[in-house]
Amino acid sequence: MKKGDLLRFLLELQEECGGIIPFERYMQEALYHPDFGYYSAQIRDVGAAGDFSTSATLDPYLGQAIAAWIEHRAEKLGWRSIPVIEIGAGSGTLARSVLRHLSWKNRWRVNYRIHETSPVLRKRQKSNLRWRGVRWMTSLGETLKQSGGRALIFSNELVDAFPCRLFQKSGEGWQELGVWISSEGTLSEKILGRMMPSDPWFEQFGPLPEGQRVERLDSYREWLKDWSPFWKEGSLLTIDYGDLNNQLYNRRMGGSLRAYYRHQRRTGRDLYARFGKQDLTADVNFTDLISWGTELGWKNASLITQAEFTTSWASKKSALSSLPTEAGDAFKVLEQTPHAP
Repeated sequence: MKKGDLLRFLLELQEECGGIIPFERYMQEALYHPDFGYYSAQIRDVGAAGDFSTSATLDPYLGQAIAAWIEHRAEKLGWRSIPVIEIGAGSGTLARSVLRHLSWKNRWRVNYRIHETSPVLRKRQKSNLRWRGVRWMTSLGETLKQSGGRALIFSNELVDAFPCRLFQKSGEGWQELGVWISSEGTLSEKILGRMMPSDPWFEQFGPLPEGQRVERLDSYREWLKDWSPFWKEGSLLTIDYGDLNNQLYNRRMGGSLRAYYRHQRRTGRDLYARFGKQDLTADVNFTDLISWGTELGWKNASLITQAEFTTSWASKKSALSSLPTEAGDAFKVLEQTPHAP
């Protein structure tokens, strides 16, 4: 695609959106447009040789811990066959580690499914994973129906890859931000031109000062609603970087939104550079994830750090050699089940 094709697309998108592109829509296209999107067409790889590293590429014992978690949960549920779904498997590094650390008996009982939207990463996963029983799927709901609603589901740094809405606090209240593009291709932030209506979600950020920015993952919430009716039994393990609402924006007036380009963190105006050629991400508000799970009727079983999770499930030797303390505390692990007591 030529540069002129990209500018033409963005200007047409801006017109479609009424003159300003809501940030959520901008992020959606920058990451997932079939031709221009980062995950759809531009990402090179995940890890030291790729564009960014994940906790799975940094922590060699995470796969061991997840394998132990799978075996324990399946035994507790009394399952003979074990349906496992990994959502967003990156380069396949974590899946390979999980499968290698399953016991011989359970390795043959596991039906391992991967849900991956990136064609580039799916190709890399198929090259790295040549295990019996590993299959790729396009619909999480259909896969759950095929397994009778049973599954142990897990993801690592999935939630932060969903497009987020971007808000800023003014003297009058919260306003949503968007992107404006000039005919020459210059990008700048704009207020969408309206004050947010009364929304109890903003009450959690009441003490934050004027000028504070926050993000909300409405797209992830809608995605949960889409497949949750088909999930009847099992556990969901969500691993990502973030925190509860009372700590998420501590000393972070600009919010948590940032870009990564060739392992370099970019903020400010650099968020809008290199459309489709860099990752865009924001920290996960685990208070939201817990609240949304409760709305779906789920039980929120536990929220711990990745360091604590690895220590709990991996061997003692492995736990001592896991992620550095700072990184291990930055990543959280939320476990949820489909039925509250």
